[in-house]
Amino acid sequence: MRSFKNSFFYLIIIGGSSALMYWIVLKGKTLEIGRNIVTHQIENGHWNDFLTSMNHNLQHPLAILLAQIVTIILVARFFGWVCRRIGQPTVIGEMIAGIVLGPSLIGMYFPEFSAMLFPKDSLGNLQFLSQIGLILFMFVIGMELDLKVLKNKAHDAVVISHASIIIPFTLGLGLAYFIYHSFAPPGVEFLSFGLFLGIAMSITAFPVLAGIVRERGIHKTKLGAIVITCAAADDITAWCILAAVIAIVKAGSFMSCLYVIGLAIFYVIVMLKVVRPFLKRVGDLNSTRESLNKPVVAIFFLTLLLSSYASELIGIHALFGAFLAGAIMPENNKFRTIFIEKVEDVSVVILLPLFFVFTGLRTQIGLIDDPYLWKITGLIILVAVVGKFFGSALAAKFVGHSWKDSLSIGTLMNTRGLMELVVLNIGYDLGVLSTQIFTMMVIMALATTFMTGPALDLINYIFKTKNSIVPEEISNKSKYKILISFATPEKGKILLKVANSLVKKQSGNTVVTAMHLSLSSELHSFDVKDYEREMFLPVISESENLNQKIITLFKASNDIDSDITDTANHGDYDLLLVGLGQSIFEGTLLGKVLGFTTRIINPDRLIDKFTGKEGLFENSPFDERTRQIIAKSKMSVGILVDKELDEINQVFMPIFSDEDAFLIEFAQKLIHNNGSQITVLDAVGQIRNNRKIQEGIRSIEQIAPNHIMMMQERTIKKEFLEQQDLMIISLESWKKLLDSHSIWLNNTPSVLIIKP
Repeated sequence: MRSFKNSFFYLIIIGGSSALMYWIVLKGKTLEIGRNIVTHQIENGHWNDFLTSMNHNLQHPLAILLAQIVTIILVARFFGWVCRRIGQPTVIGEMIAGIVLGPSLIGMYFPEFSAMLFPKDSLGNLQFLSQIGLILFMFVIGMELDLKVLKNKAHDAVVISHASIIIPFTLGLGLAYFIYHSFAPPGVEFLSFGLFLGIAMSITAFPVLAGIVRERGIHKTKLGAIVITCAAADDITAWCILAAVIAIVKAGSFMSCLYVIGLAIFYVIVMLKVVRPFLKRVGDLNSTRESLNKPVVAIFFLTLLLSSYASELIGIHALFGAFLAGAIMPENNKFRTIFIEKVEDVSVVILLPLFFVFTGLRTQIGLIDDPYLWKITGLIILVAVVGKFFGSALAAKFVGHSWKDSLSIGTLMNTRGLMELVVLNIGYDLGVLSTQIFTMMVIMALATTFMTGPALDLINYIFKTKNSIVPEEISNKSKYKILISFATPEKGKILLKVANSLVKKQSGNTVVTAMHLSLSSELHSFDVKDYEREMFLPVISESENLNQKIITLFKASNDIDSDITDTANHGDYDLLLVGLGQSIFEGTLLGKVLGFTTRIINPDRLIDKFTGKEGLFENSPFDERTRQIIAKSKMSVGILVDKELDEINQVFMPIFSDEDAFLIEFAQKLIHNNGSQITVLDAVGQIRNNRKIQEGIRSIEQIAPNHIMMMQERTIKKEFLEQQDLMIISLESWKKLLDSHSIWLNNTPSVLIIKP
């Protein structure tokens, strides 16, 4: 009845309103009498009129801008993914994407498409939007600087950083002397041209460098700490120099330049002494996600925008103001993490690629169409590498670092990436750099960033040092070594419990290593230590409860699957323990296969299944990461499917084939170290024909006869399975057990699946 009343009321309202609107329109027609009404005549038919309207919509500035953003993000993500797969920073792919979409490729071979997607009158909108992205990004870079680290390591960092700036700056100024007549734009003074070439040679890309250091797992080493500190000091110094250079170029006269620099110094003092304490107080009062509401966020964004506006008015560029605003943000790590999350996704994923493509639209590699021009490009790359690489390396060696670390520091400091493009675009906008020299310098930025990874690999090879995170403590090959790799602290505690049950009484002859890898893209340089402590504290606490000594390994990774297997293989571990990414007792696979029913399966069907030759990973329930680890690992791998595992006292071990004989070794370890009760099921009558299995069971019976029991039943009762703490089964047998649709899958306890 209620539904009928609602429907009737709905029809009355809609019908009555429609009739009233129709009557008003008819009456409105009478108002047109005596007025010159212009009507749009359809000359070419409805379809052509529709096409004309659509074409008009496509050419609207907003439609063009949206099409540009979608295209840029897709192309940038693709090239970033390709570069990540070949071990290069994502920023390389985004820089290449910009060049591909510009006149160097798409514009050259598909000029009509390029003109349609990037018409000249639309580039202004793209430029300003990309500048907003840069302002937000520089704000994030400023927040990621750990000024405490700079204070603690100031001596070495300042020496190396300033040497890595002054030497390439001098070489850049010298290069400008030789190429000024041929490549400087008309009307540009030598001082302006030389200063911009010098600053372009001396810049280091702090965000790219920090990402490489994290991805290679050296951020916790002395080398990683010093190189990040050097890059941070380099960033601050270089931006101050750039601000001075911009002031000199814009000011025109020496006295005017002094006024600009004086205003800039006053502005910095106000930001440090007045604005920073105010922001600290606001941040201390609003350091949680709940308290960081919109009015509070507005305060910090207004600080960013006002700082950028002030620096632009002074004449030292808005990006310097954004960088300084980030650097003076409250030092509370939790606050910075929350705030970066609010800013970074929009700036890095959407707006920053616009800057790369806008740079690519200015880069015309086709202008470098002469062997002489390519020689000059090569000379620019050579000067950049010699100045930055050798300047940093020699300074590092002078302050006491080894040759390997010194060369590594030089290689990392030679990374230019995004920061170089920022400097070049500022120079281009000021008219100091011509299109030709701008293109050469962009090629230099690409080359010096691209060579960082291969150069580090070469240095490691020359000095015979493996690039792995395997600690020295586990070099003794006579010890039984277990590596547990966990994604969350809870998973780590459970995996540690399993490892402990295998080696508890052999602590002097075993090594257990707990490893956590995290995607480098999800970490920020300033909170890595806090994140690591948060991940390992529960696991370390559990190790103390179990009285189990462990070694901890942490690494920011770009490819977690490969790093897990590389670490395990290089460390000569005997067993790798991992938790399954997604429980196979839940989800769609077994839900569809079993329907979670309790129907009885014919035991003969189960036996027939186990004599089949199905592919091991066909219809595999494992996630992609687990499959990759299984396929690439050279040692035994244990995959734990956890169903609230607490104790490992009662263990069920089904034997389905001769290949399962290796499981008896795990039974021996559990009985000896943990005193577990093992029930071995001879599922298909294989044990009596396998001498190795029989000998293993007899050896257990001689030492601990009450800890092992044999079963030959075809039907396993639900009550028995519910009494077990853990089931241990081989990988191949588990796969076939799934294929058989066995009733066991409804009632099994936690499962440890082992690949021998």
